[in-house]
Amino acid sequence: MPPPPEFLTFAAVGAFAQLVDGALGMAYGVASAAMLLGLGLPPAVASASVHYAETFTCGASGLSHLAAGNVRRRLFWTLTVPGMIGAVIGAYVVSHVPATWMRLALTPYLLGMGAFLLCRGARRNCSHDDSVPRATRPLGLIAGFADAMAGGGWSALTVTTLVARGATPRRVIGTVHLAKCVVSAAASVTFLLHVGATHGTAVLGLIAGGVAAAPLGALFARHMPARAATLLAAVAVLVLGLNNVMKALH
Repeated sequence: MPPPPEFLTFAAVGAFAQLVDGALGMAYGVASAAMLLGLGLPPAVASASVHYAETFTCGASGLSHLAAGNVRRRLFWTLTVPGMIGAVIGAYVVSHVPATWMRLALTPYLLGMGAFLLCRGARRNCSHDDSVPRATRPLGLIAGFADAMAGGGWSALTVTTLVARGATPRRVIGTVHLAKCVVSAAASVTFLLHVGATHGTAVLGLIAGGVAAAPLGALFARHMPARAATLLAAVAVLVLGLNNVMKALH
């Protein structure tokens, strides 16, 4: 018996988001959440679905980075503890604010994230060191809150900020992915308590699509220039943000 069309739609969303994440090392959450919002899911349900799925997908990715020696334990704990606090607060807020208000609040966030990725695509990489940047705890708190509110943005905010402050990209990406698993779990527990296990089809579709696309994501990252992938993700998020603006005006 073939899977239902709705499941295939969410699997396609998960696959696309995984390809973007494979090329950039970030943007799985913001890309998938933006597309779920575009499909009509309420903000709380979209964010909850993404975090339920990310608990598994980021867990596998983070453990792989840990085995490869890409995780810095001090940076991990500095990010994770405030990130969990921010995620719990963000999940609580998005679960209790009316969906219409949240859509209006998230539209500038999507537009800002799209512009942020566009700017990142225009930058060149430079050399870095292994020092733990200052103000990492406030960064984790803000990123965890924004990620739970919008369904994504943790990696985009933390990776780019930490790398810009001088941390080694490989170790930043590994540490951020493992921390994201714990932060997503904290947000997921909060969503379970306040939203419930809603839209299981979306969660299973995101997981299935993400797992299936993971090997392709590695090939995608190898053959497609990172700058081109960044610009592609930026355009996709900007289009979805503009779509929310058009809906709000009608």
